[in-house]
Amino acid sequence: MKERDSKPAGLGKRLLALYFGLVLFGVSIALLVASGLGLDSWDVFHQGLAIRTGLGLGTVVILVGAVVLALWIPLRERPGVGTISNAIVVGLVLDAALLVLPEPDALPLQILFMLSGIFLNAVATSLYIGAGLGPGPRDGLMTGLAKRGYSIRLVRTGIEVVVLFAGWLLGGTVGIGTVLYALSIGPLVHYLLPRLSVVEFVPPEVHATPPWASAILSKVRKRD
Repeated sequence: MKERDSKPAGLGKRLLALYFGLVLFGVSIALLVASGLGLDSWDVFHQGLAIRTGLGLGTVVILVGAVVLALWIPLRERPGVGTISNAIVVGLVLDAALLVLPEPDALPLQILFMLSGIFLNAVATSLYIGAGLGPGPRDGLMTGLAKRGYSIRLVRTGIEVVVLFAGWLLGGTVGIGTVLYALSIGPLVHYLLPRLSVVEFVPPEVHATPPWASAILSKVRKRD
């Protein structure tokens, strides 16, 4: 009886972590955009497309997420509730946050926005990965290609370089924030993921952590 009662609480905690993480992820991107000091590679690409098409940045994020999800089909990847939510929630929150965030007109404030955006992005990533309810569309593309025998480091680097270069050509913002994000996001998530993950608190009978999340968590804990 106790085990049955624990199921809703376990799933509820995971969903709370997932959606709080996704909302925070959208806010973190908005902070980086508002800083004007550079975005991560995918968002350079998203911003470049938004500039060229005239669509809202959040709308582009959703549309690109849908296209990337379509690429999962030949890779035989299965989306989870976190995957679909990621494709929709982040873009909606991003557009909403951009409407209310002020544009900093002084360099110290720009730097504050940039640093806050990077840190909150790491927290958000750790929360939604730690919920164990499915990778984001772009993460799944990376792991799907890696399952075909390619080095995950090579796949990740290749994708990041391609979208960054394409985004730069389209007019996306590349700057010190882009470099700082690339250098710091890995170590930050490495530190935060095992501390913010909630999947270990889910009872065994409802523990459905997919292989991609289990692999990340096990590697991080071994290093610690």
